[in-house]
Amino acid sequence: MRPRPSVSALALVAAACLLAASCDAERRPSGTSTRSTAVIDPGDGGAYQPKVDPARFVDLIDNPYMPLKPGASWTYTGTVDGARERDEVVVRPERRTVMGIQATVVRDTVYDSGGQPVEVTDDWYAQDAAGNVWYLGEDSKEVKNGKVTGTGGSWEAGVHGAKPGVIMLAKPTLGKAYRQEFYRGEAEDMAKVVRLDATTQVSAGGFDRLLVTREWTPLEPRNIEDKYYARGVGNVLVLLTSGELGRMELTRFDPGN
Repeated sequence: MRPRPSVSALALVAAACLLAASCDAERRPSGTSTRSTAVIDPGDGGAYQPKVDPARFVDLIDNPYMPLKPGASWTYTGTVDGARERDEVVVRPERRTVMGIQATVVRDTVYDSGGQPVEVTDDWYAQDAAGNVWYLGEDSKEVKNGKVTGTGGSWEAGVHGAKPGVIMLAKPTLGKAYRQEFYRGEAEDMAKVVRLDATTQVSAGGFDRLLVTREWTPLEPRNIEDKYYARGVGNVLVLLTSGELGRMELTRFDPGN
C-alpha cells in the first residue's frame, strides 16, 4: 500500500508531534534519524529494462511483508505538514489484466480532516513465482466535493512506455536499491532497504523485526519517506523525513479471507 506522498505508488504511502523535536524523540522508532540521504541509485544507469513474463506470475500475493488477500484492509491516520488525514486501503475482489498479467486491485482512499475523500486510487499489483511483488500501475483520481477534478499520476505498465517495478522484494537485502515504477516524468519512485531489524509502536500495536525501506523520486527530490513493514501485516508506519514532514501510522488491520 502506498500512503502519501507516494504515487503508488505506492504506493503501495503523520502525527503532528513529528514536527516538534521533543515529541519526535518519543515517537520515532529506535535507530531512526530525521536526516536522510536523498539520492537512491538503483544501479541500472538509467537504462531500465525489466524482464516481465506473464507465465512466471502466480495468483496469490503472499509475500510476508506485503500480504494482499481479498478483503484485507488497513487504516492509517496522522498528519502531513500539519494537515490531518486518514488513509483506508482495501484489497478488492476484482482483477485487472496488465501486460497479460492478472493483477490484484488495491483501492487506496485518502480522506481529509472533515472525513471527505480527496483522492481515490486503484493500484495494480502481482507477485512473481520468486515472491517479488510487482507494481503494474494505478488509476488515480483527485476528488473535491464528490467530483473528480484530476487524474494526475495515473499510469499503466506497457502503455506509452511505462514499465513495471518491484514494490516489495522477495528477499530484502540490506542496501539493495530498486525501481518501484517507471513512467518518465510521471512515476519514477525508487526504494532502498535500509533496515531489517527495526521496532516501533503504533496505534495498532507494537512491532519488531521490521523491514524499513527509504523511498525517493527525482520528480520530487525534496520528499523522502521511510516505510516500516511487519511480517504478516504489511506497512505499519510511514515517516516523512524531508520536504513534507509527518507520520502516518496503522490504526486498524484486517487480514481478509
